Amino acid sequence: MESIATLETPALLLNWNQLRENIQFLAHTAKKYGVAYRPHIKTHKSTDIAAMQMEAGAIGHTVAKVGEAEVLVDAGFKDILIAYPISAPTKVKRIHSLTERASIKVMVDSVQQAGMLNDTFTAEQPLEVWIKVNSGLNRCGVEPKEEVLELASSILKMPGLKLTGLFTHAGHSYGATSIEQIEEIAAEEVASIADSAALCEENGIQITHRSVGATPTFQFYQDMTGITEIRPGNAVFYDMVQVGLGVATKEQCALTVQASVVSVKKGRIVIDAGSKTLALDKGAHGNDSIAGHGYIKEYPHLVIERLSEEHGVIPITNDPGIKVGERITIIPNHACVVANLFDTYSVHRDDQQIDEWPVSARGRND
Repeated sequence: MESIATLETPALLLNWNQLRENIQFLAHTAKKYGVAYRPHIKTHKSTDIAAMQMEAGAIGHTVAKVGEAEVLVDAGFKDILIAYPISAPTKVKRIHSLTERASIKVMVDSVQQAGMLNDTFTAEQPLEVWIKVNSGLNRCGVEPKEEVLELASSILKMPGLKLTGLFTHAGHSYGATSIEQIEEIAAEEVASIADSAALCEENGIQITHRSVGATPTFQFYQDMTGITEIRPGNAVFYDMVQVGLGVATKEQCALTVQASVVSVKKGRIVIDAGSKTLALDKGAHGNDSIAGHGYIKEYPHLVIERLSEEHGVIPITNDPGIKVGERITIIPNHACVVANLFDTYSVHRDDQQIDEWPVSARGRND
């Protein structure tokens, strides 16, 4: 083991104790609700973390892209939801190959897309599909109830497909301004799936899986009747967006970036963490509760005001006593995009590096 103070910077640090605690909390929350837990891996993109999630009770994983699914299947994982509309014939062929090695579910939100999938699969070996429902984010997904029933009825006529689930993502909760508003969004999220599933079953269409999940909402469901699983992703790490929303504390943030001071000038400090390290993302879907490009744990009063590719610039009015070569620890604004910028996690416990894990699906945005 070596001290994290000796690592080359910028370094992506992962606090093992906090990571384990976050994973256990997610699993405990699902158990409290009486539902299953299918975490999204687009946050961590790590087979090591995916294994920890399975050990904690996850029934499978959710991915954003076919490439992420391929990485998981190659690592031996067997139950995967591809929660993204697949429209390219080449990707459909890749999915077909994956179904020979794992249980794969694929999102659909249109008759056209479903038809493309149906053309590749057969009644003897159908592809399992879940309908994406729009619960307010207004991105992908059909509208609840009647539009869900309409698409479900069309899918039943396609012999190459087997409809088994409905799911939604309340990403608009990232734009909430209070916990009360998050609670309202969480209730709407649940209703969009529960009501749609009920309507389908009233019309003879069995819906086995009813899935919801977003990190801001997963702690705030009041009534999970009609829901079978949750799929939060960012909650494995948390970040400053979640802190700003009030759904996590800084202490719960398992992922940080260690950077070094490379220059101290009049009115500014420069660090070796720029946009290629911290990203320029200040929060998804309208969140504006954060300042700057990450929270500096050692100097909370300082703000990383601007980034170029390799430089982060911190304005100063007084000399804070920071010297060239000093290291700082930064909680990212958005952990998902920051993790995707690094090759490895420096896993640590009590400030000692205990392992180095690859960001296994880094760059697999295909």
